[in-house]
Amino acid sequence: MSTGSDADPDGEPRDGRDGGQDSGQDSGRDGGQDSGRDSGQDSERDGERERELGDFLRSRRAAIDPADVGLPSGPRRRAPGLRREEVALLAGVSVTWYTWLEQGRAERPSRAVLDAVARALRLDDAEHSHLLTLARRAAGDGAVEASSRARRAGEGVEAVDLAGHPPPDALVRTLDALDPAPSYLLGPRWEYLAWNRAQGLLYPKAESLAVEDRNLLFIVLCEPSARELVVDREDEARAMVTEFRASTALLRGDPDLEELIARLRRESPEFERWWSGLDVAGFHSRLRRYDHPRAGRLTFEYQAFEPAEWPGLRLVTQLPVPGDDSTERLSS
Repeated sequence: MSTGSDADPDGEPRDGRDGGQDSGQDSGRDGGQDSGRDSGQDSERDGERERELGDFLRSRRAAIDPADVGLPSGPRRRAPGLRREEVALLAGVSVTWYTWLEQGRAERPSRAVLDAVARALRLDDAEHSHLLTLARRAAGDGAVEASSRARRAGEGVEAVDLAGHPPPDALVRTLDALDPAPSYLLGPRWEYLAWNRAQGLLYPKAESLAVEDRNLLFIVLCEPSARELVVDREDEARAMVTEFRASTALLRGDPDLEELIARLRRESPEFERWWSGLDVAGFHSRLRRYDHPRAGRLTFEYQAFEPAEWPGLRLVTQLPVPGDDSTERLSS
């Protein structure tokens, strides 16, 4: 067993609020330097969540052909997609309120109203969940009754911060019990926390990577050895980016996450291109194929689970496919 411990298209200005009023009140109550610093960090995180919400909503309305929702699409349109007032009309809300939503200023938006916005923007299930998550965080915890999946993720972001401590022993033993299926444990930012013997055989390079490089997304996008190992790597990496955006929505503004995103944008042109597209997707099980230098072509069924006691962590296992001998060849 190994562990990883080692300008708007409509021409409308974006809102520039940074939560300074609340921060000032908190700082005044505590009267200390640490309190002021914490308040400043909270303001930065709130600002990042608001920007993410606004960028996401603008990207979704820009992707809709007005004709598809019964609206004229004439030459007078300066930008693709729907205007803010058209989304507001379709959702049955005021233009002012929808504008505030895009700016992160809508206070305590109800689930029913957000559902109406999701319908107006023709969001799929993953995008709908993403909207609920972002709106919840931009308005403050508890402001929106998000989906059960988003609620669990929110609890996990607050509850799971191993901060250099070893992963839970029960999950380490679970990984061992899953052998010979290659399996590993990820943290909230997709950092590798632990992996079993079979996963070490599948990708032995992980053991020698620097701790800051032991991140699933970084490895798939930036490590040459992973490029050679994963079959259909580009399709797999693109799917991972959309899943990563959805699964880390509640962490936006977290310094470690933002540092990782900035690094990926610098070092991976693919990530920069896909991340800028603002697409999201929920996890879906699938077959994953590898060209292993010793065992040859391997095929596994890729599954992920969120432990109930440690929400925010993700246990990933790659199960043998019935009738296939990949597990045996990898272990031999």
